Amino acid sequence: MKTIASMGIHYLQGLNAANVPKELIEKGQNRVIEASLTLIRERAKLKGELLRALGSVVASSSLLGVPLGHNSSFLQGPAFAPPRIREAIWCGSTNSSTEGGHELNDPRVLTDVGDVPVQELRDCGVDDDRLMSIISESVKLVMDEPPLRPLVLGGDHSISFPVVRAVSEKLGGPVDVLHLDAHPDIYHCFEGNKYSHASSFARIMEGGFARRLLQVGIRSITKEGREQGKRFGVEQYEMRTFSKDRDFLENLQLGEGVKGVYISVDVDCLDPAFAPGVSHIEPGGLSFRDVLNIIQNLKGDVVAADVVEFNPQRDTVDGMTAMVAAKLDPLENFDCNDPRYNPLLRSAAAKTPSNHHCTPACKLRVSNFTSFMP
Repeated sequence: MKTIASMGIHYLQGLNAANVPKELIEKGQNRVIEASLTLIRERAKLKGELLRALGSVVASSSLLGVPLGHNSSFLQGPAFAPPRIREAIWCGSTNSSTEGGHELNDPRVLTDVGDVPVQELRDCGVDDDRLMSIISESVKLVMDEPPLRPLVLGGDHSISFPVVRAVSEKLGGPVDVLHLDAHPDIYHCFEGNKYSHASSFARIMEGGFARRLLQVGIRSITKEGREQGKRFGVEQYEMRTFSKDRDFLENLQLGEGVKGVYISVDVDCLDPAFAPGVSHIEPGGLSFRDVLNIIQNLKGDVVAADVVEFNPQRDTVDGMTAMVAAKLDPLENFDCNDPRYNPLLRSAAAKTPSNHHCTPACKLRVSNFTSFMP
């Protein structure tokens, strides 16, 4: 049985075996790529125009699905996650109100621009170098249409690299990253794959797309993970410390002197009692309330986020983990109308003289973590 990882490769090999000219293959790939980007561009443009027409909206989370699972080292079920998360977000079993008082049914709060057609691109023989560029370009297209802020649904954790790269390049500088995960995902190259879901943050850090990386919930880390953390100056806050430190939330601050804060939530940061539908089960994790408290207590220029590594193939029959992932919106707790926390609004305000003085973007001060800062 062919895996998702091999389907595109086999298709391309078949074309080569049939002596299809390379130029024709590339022409076909380019047409599919352009069609894919055009669809996302037009969806984002339409949603942005509709939101701006409402007048009072200054920021909205926009769902962008990236159903990519072939860079997973164990199970590839995360490729099927985006539609399951969407179903849970708008499921009639719960109301659409968040703890922050936002209505997810309100398009001014949450809108949807669809998925990057990962499998279709791979079926045409598009390799990972080009695929990562396509994902980055798709994120930029969403950000081209203020007030949209991308909330990206994975997919495995390899998608964080092209998304963070896009955000950094679009904003013109590095961001700070809050990474919630059971694993540091910072191998230089895992099992020969530089785009492995276990290597995404190595690509982010070596590319200079993030200045500071705070990893919370870590409870499965190898020698290489620690060495890579030291190499990149990562701040790794392990579960064995988090469970004892009740001052963590009060001291959690991020974002000074950079272009914004990016939040990456790997669903396996949660204890499997709360989220069994993951590929890599690691007991002793965060509770759902822990994660919400972290998100709700972090203030700053949160400009984008992702939720990754939910595997529907390992979820309970009632979709428990899908609902948990749907409730983990890392962007929903920030005041869209406060220029201190909304760089889009602040940028507009900067062009108009005002007596409003914004407080500095938040700084990171965390005690009792493993710091690899030089």
